[in-house]
Amino acid sequence: MRNDGAVARRETVAIAQKSSLSPFLRRRRVLPGFGLSLAITGLALTVVVLLPLTGLFVKTFSLSGAELWEKVSDARALAAYRLSFGAALGAALVNAVFGLLVAWVLVRYRFPGRALIDALVDLPFALPTAVAGLTLTALYAKNGPLGRVLEPLGVQVAFTALGVAVALTFVGLPFVVRTVQPVLEELDPSLEEAAATLGASRLTTFRRVVFPAIFPALLTGFTLAFARALGEYGSIVFISGNLPGKTEIVPLLIVTRLEQYDYAGATALAVVMLATSFVLLFVVNVLQRKMLVQRA
Repeated sequence: MRNDGAVARRETVAIAQKSSLSPFLRRRRVLPGFGLSLAITGLALTVVVLLPLTGLFVKTFSLSGAELWEKVSDARALAAYRLSFGAALGAALVNAVFGLLVAWVLVRYRFPGRALIDALVDLPFALPTAVAGLTLTALYAKNGPLGRVLEPLGVQVAFTALGVAVALTFVGLPFVVRTVQPVLEELDPSLEEAAATLGASRLTTFRRVVFPAIFPALLTGFTLAFARALGEYGSIVFISGNLPGKTEIVPLLIVTRLEQYDYAGATALAVVMLATSFVLLFVVNVLQRKMLVQRA
C-alpha cells in the first residue's frame, strides 16, 4: 500500500509540473512579435487574395440561377472544359513521369553539362509565356523544324489539342522536378544499400523503398503542374489556333467574354475554375497528411 501511495504521489507531482511548465513552453515556442506578424499577414492576404475573390463572387452571383447555369454549361463552355481539363491532366501525368526521371538524373548522376540541364529546368519559370507560345508554334507549325518532320507521319501539333498539351507540358515540368529533387537529395542511400544486401533487385528497391518516400512530393508536383496548366493562357493562345469548340481553352473563353463586355459570364467561368482548383488542392493536402500520419 505504501509503495502504491508513493507511486501515485510521484505521478501527481509529475503531472502538476508538466501543467505548470506548459504555458511557459507555449510562450517560448511563439516567435517574438507574433501578434504584429499575424496582423500584417492577415492584412496582406485580405488585400491580395480575399478582396479580389470577393469581387469575383459578387459579380458572378449577380446572375440568377438560370443565367448562371446557362453561362457555365453552354456548348462552347463545355468544349472548353473538356480541352482544358483533359490537356491539363495529360500534361501533368507526362510531367509526373518525366519530371521524376529528370530529378533522378540530376540528383543521382554527375556528368558534363549537368549544371546546364539543371538551369534549363527553370527556363519555363523565367521565360514569358507568350514567348514560349510563339517559340512552340514556330517549331511545330507545318513549315517549322519539327513540324516538317511530323507532317509526313500524319502528326499535326500546332493548332490542335495536341499542341495545347505540349505547351502545358512545357510550362508544368519545373513544378515536378523542383518538388521531387529535394526529397531525393535527402533520401538516405543506406536504405537502398540495405535492400540490395537483402537481395532486392533495383526495380524492387525503387518500388518498395524509394517510391513510397518520394510519392508525397511527386503528388504535390503533379497537383501543382495540373493547377498551373488549368490557368495557363499565354503559351497556348498562339499554338492552339483558338477555334471555338475545338481548340479553345477556358482562360481564352474568359478573355473572349471580357472583350464582349460579358463580365458576369467571364467571372462565372472563373469561379468554376477556381472552385475546381481549390477542391483539387484541398484533396491533395488531405491525402498528404494521411500519408504522413501513416508513415509516422
